[in-house]
Amino acid sequence: MMSPTETENGTSDVNDSKLLELIIRSQEKDGSCYSNPAVITEDGFQKPDNSKEFDPSGEPEGDEVPPTTPLNHMSITIEEGDKAEEADKAEDDIQIKFWTFIDNVTADGIQLLKDNETLLKRTCYITIALFYLAYLVVICHRDVQEAGILLALTGIGVFCFVYNIIRDHHGETIWLNCGKPTTKFCNKLWKYAKWIFFFLFLSAVGVSLYLVTRGNPEQLISAGGLLVFILITYVFSKHPRHVKWRPVIWGLVLQFFLGVLILRTQLGYQVFEWLGNVTRSFLEFSDAGAKFVFGKDTFMDHFFAFKVLPVVIYFSAAISVFYHWGIMQVVISKIAWLMQNTMRTTASESLNAAGNIFIGQTEAPLLIRPLLKDMTKSELHAVMTGGFATIAGSVLGAYISFGISPSHLLSASVMSAPAALAISKLFYPETKKSKTKNIEDIELPKGEHRNVIEAASYGAYTAVPLALNIAGNLIAFLALLALLNGILGYLGGLAGVPELSFEFICSYVFMPIAFMMGVEPKDCRIVAELVGAKTFINEFYAYEKLSEYIENRVSGTGPQLSIRSEVIATYALCGFANIGSIGIQLGGLIPLAPTRKSDLADIAIRALIAGSVACFMTACVAGVLYDESNYDGAAAMINETLSS
Repeated sequence: MMSPTETENGTSDVNDSKLLELIIRSQEKDGSCYSNPAVITEDGFQKPDNSKEFDPSGEPEGDEVPPTTPLNHMSITIEEGDKAEEADKAEDDIQIKFWTFIDNVTADGIQLLKDNETLLKRTCYITIALFYLAYLVVICHRDVQEAGILLALTGIGVFCFVYNIIRDHHGETIWLNCGKPTTKFCNKLWKYAKWIFFFLFLSAVGVSLYLVTRGNPEQLISAGGLLVFILITYVFSKHPRHVKWRPVIWGLVLQFFLGVLILRTQLGYQVFEWLGNVTRSFLEFSDAGAKFVFGKDTFMDHFFAFKVLPVVIYFSAAISVFYHWGIMQVVISKIAWLMQNTMRTTASESLNAAGNIFIGQTEAPLLIRPLLKDMTKSELHAVMTGGFATIAGSVLGAYISFGISPSHLLSASVMSAPAALAISKLFYPETKKSKTKNIEDIELPKGEHRNVIEAASYGAYTAVPLALNIAGNLIAFLALLALLNGILGYLGGLAGVPELSFEFICSYVFMPIAFMMGVEPKDCRIVAELVGAKTFINEFYAYEKLSEYIENRVSGTGPQLSIRSEVIATYALCGFANIGSIGIQLGGLIPLAPTRKSDLADIAIRALIAGSVACFMTACVAGVLYDESNYDGAAAMINETLSS
């Protein structure tokens, strides 16, 4: 066996040499070696590069550098490393003990909060309620009228709070003991009493028409127009034999009831006028962003681009925030419940129709996205009709900025929802069994945003393409309209009719519709022109033209409309029923239900017609009920226009 010092057929010396070489290199890097060049002796020692040799056990002589062994150097390095490691370990122990203490205290605090969570919540709620009540008392003592909005919101909040408590704690008991037996009794009684009800209903309608129109017989024209629209829709129905008249009749009842409340009662008109003023004030805050981006003194120079379109973005952000808080879901579900239980429409149809009051024709179907693939064609037709017959809250502000009465726009949006369902079920009756019967079976989607800031940002983000789409469509359609009018003017000039134009043609084609809605004969051509522009271009252009006639009436210059004709036109134009919206709806619905692409394309034109008729029916109801002589309606509209 070879000794460690032997090099023959062994690796020990080689390994030692490599180890020493590595040590010396590391010393050269950190400067711990000699200042003079060093060499390695055969004995494994390190010395200066000179001819003198030294005795390892002796004392240094002259300039001789004392030798250092690799093992000594390694021991020093290890000792220093051990000390540093011990210091780091001691520091780590202190940090670990500190954070362990913090974690224990935090865990105990969290557990204490969990054990007393109910008590703490109640304490916080009571404290906030007391502070709010004290604040409410103070501001009411100062000025009750100025605090009217806050009082109204407080009343709504208290009602919802009490309703939720009763529903959560006693709702099932009330339903089992009162609601369910009453519903069964009414359903059994309805089989025998429905004809009596229909007779009483028709009698009530006749008496109401007499009382409403006895001072102004021309309002009967609107009532007759309403019947004509229903008759025409029934004649051209997809399945006339399968029409169920309950949704049709109840849709008209709800529409008529809302119309009476809004247009025929002093309280109802004042409430919606107040809501209109609140809405206008709410939308005026969009000017702050527009002024910052486009300039305080110049943003009104480009009214549509810098004043109207920013309203769309601002209102969309607000709706997104309300949706994040859950406010929209509650309001939509309650309205849908009312329509389903009166009209007997399915849950999907009712939810979509209720959603169309507040959100657009492509956003409302998102409420029923999981159901679209299984819906019947009649239900899909109702979904598309609801989109065509109503407007979105995001563009409502834009129309108000034109100078259109906000109270009438709000009432038109609400009244058109039941009308859209009624006319849809008349024009495309249900022939199959629906898979979505009850509202309770559908869970409305919750906001996916993590906080209010993200919700507002997302709402603004989604509104930018909408605003650009509106601007792009207006540029394209108005340019094409100018081209068409140029061609028609040239052809008409050759035939001695230089005034021939698209508007001229529409003023005659749609004049019977304007007359049936109750428009005064002298204004029929102008309103017919607006209806044609809304159908073939869009409602933005039509409302912009209507605002010009309103300004002319106020200023007393140029062509004008009577207040009655303006009101009827406002209701007739309040919907997305135009040619361009077909592409918008198909583009929004097909990605949600790709398997129903052919069905959606098949019913699109029919749904567009139904949506237009629903708007005309709403205008007829307004024509029957509106009478400015019962209140200072004319002055109110003038003041609204001037203030805008």
